[in-house]
Amino acid sequence: MISELQLESKKSTDALRWIINILNKHHIIYQVTGGLAAKVYGAKRSLADIDLDLPGQAIRIILSEVKPYIICGPKRFRDEQWDILLLTIDYHGQLIDISGADDGLIFDRINNQWEKCEVDFSAVVEKKIDDIVVKVISKADLIKYKSVLKREVDILDLSELTN
Repeated sequence: MISELQLESKKSTDALRWIINILNKHHIIYQVTGGLAAKVYGAKRSLADIDLDLPGQAIRIILSEVKPYIICGPKRFRDEQWDILLLTIDYHGQLIDISGADDGLIFDRINNQWEKCEVDFSAVVEKKIDDIVVKVISKADLIKYKSVLKREVDILDLSELTN
C-alpha cells in the first residue's frame, strides 16, 4: 500500500502511530475524522489535531495507557456544534480528540436543530498515512458531516473535497 499522505510534522506522525497502536492492541474499532481525514482526501490546510471516533465504552479501555497525556475528560462536551463524550490528549505537543460515537449530537445549521451524529464503522476505509495504516471515515460521510456543521474550516475543506 503506497502512502496516501505524508504529515507535515514528526510529532503528528508519532502521535498518530502511538494512539493507533493502542487502539489496535485492544482491538478497538475507530475512524479518523476531522481535518486529518480531510487531508487524506485532498484538503491542503495544516493539521490542527487528530480526531478519532470510537465506541464510548472503549474509551475506558484505553484510559490507563493515555492517562499521562490527558488534558480534558473523558466527559460530556457541548458547544455550538457538538454534544459528545470527549477525551482530549496532548501527546508531546500533538492534540488528539477522541469522541464517543454512541450518542453524539451534531448541530445542523441549515435546519437549526440537533441531530444524532451517526457513525458507520462498517464504512471506514483503510488508508496509509506515512507508514501507518489507519481506518478513515468514508469520504461521503466526511462530506455529509462537514456539510451539516458548516464552520469556516468545514467550508474550506468542502471546497477542496468536492472539486
